[in-house]
Amino acid sequence: MKNAKVILSLVLAGAMLLSFAACGGKSNNANTTPANNTTPAPAQKTDAELAKEVDELIAAIQVQERNDKTDEQCAAAKAAWDKLTDKQKELVEEADYFGRNTGDAKKDDPRNADNIGEKEILVVSFGTSFNDSRVADIKAVEDAIAKANPDWAVRRAFTAQIIINHIQARDGEKIDNMDQALDRAVKNGVKTLVIQPTHLMHGAEYDELVAAAKKYEGKIAKIVIAEPLLGEVGADAAVINEDKAAVAKALAATAAKKAGFDSVDAAAKAGTALVFMGHGTAHTAKVTYSQMQTQMDKLGYTNVFVGTVEGEPEETALENVIEAVSKAGYKNVVLRPMMVVAGDHANNDMADPEDPESWFSGFTASKKFDKVDCQIEGLGRIEEVQALYLAHTAAAVKEATK
Repeated sequence: MKNAKVILSLVLAGAMLLSFAACGGKSNNANTTPANNTTPAPAQKTDAELAKEVDELIAAIQVQERNDKTDEQCAAAKAAWDKLTDKQKELVEEADYFGRNTGDAKKDDPRNADNIGEKEILVVSFGTSFNDSRVADIKAVEDAIAKANPDWAVRRAFTAQIIINHIQARDGEKIDNMDQALDRAVKNGVKTLVIQPTHLMHGAEYDELVAAAKKYEGKIAKIVIAEPLLGEVGADAAVINEDKAAVAKALAATAAKKAGFDSVDAAAKAGTALVFMGHGTAHTAKVTYSQMQTQMDKLGYTNVFVGTVEGEPEETALENVIEAVSKAGYKNVVLRPMMVVAGDHANNDMADPEDPESWFSGFTASKKFDKVDCQIEGLGRIEEVQALYLAHTAAAVKEATK
């Protein structure tokens, strides 16, 4: 009986061990992996978190300096945006960066080709991310210069890296900045370089352009910089010149015609003021805006007023322009940019009805006018303005080849 009891005890002990193991009990064997020891799945990101990541990626490329990660950062921002659902895109604070439709970038030409020969005309602009305006205002000037100079390679550079990055990230179009364009000219063996700025005046951007070009004087045999659109600045508000007269006439006539009038005088007789909005600057060249007002007055355009986004000079600030137009007795207003390209400032600072600080909103809110219209067109698309650029380029080409 004693042996039977021992056998029974062993059987029961074995059964208990089997039962314990079946229930997931731990074994003393250190090499045994628990059945439920799995890595937890990562937490799903919320829509708000994904949208914030895109905003952060956009912020990383909204800078004025290019670096060795710029191409990678532009691609990363676009890839993150493309992965979002429509609902998630609505949560992105900078949704317009990728979401706003500004036209077809494929109609543009970055003019960054190599193997261009020994003579180059580099057209330098601030730039714009508004595709249709870039084609109509900047490319139009470049095309006119190329047509007039068939023996020269015409290329492009933008001075605003923040705009270059925007276009590259959104549309995949790569535009050179000044250093890239000048490096490319050296690499291509360019010996004679004419730089034609599309800038309005001898302001801060023009000064930066001159400084950038100066660094390449020993690398390119001859560099000549052409005049900006309005020519020399002059000492005070009374100084005007032929360039300013040509631009004043072309801009005022184009605005009047676009508004449905045969002339600037006809618009005045109909009680319509033509208000031209420039950028403004703290640079000493800000007197140029006062000179353009002087030029309009000299031409007898009593219904033409010049203002600036920055409000420098002081008399060009929005509130002062509204007061001047009202005091002159005009009840209808046509707003138009006095800028080479109708980009962000024209579309947002001037014409945006939803922005209470825009010029359209300011004129409307004043309750002093019966009608306020906007013309979102830059100077670059006006033929007479293109002709002036051609004249400046021709003078620089003559200097470069003498």
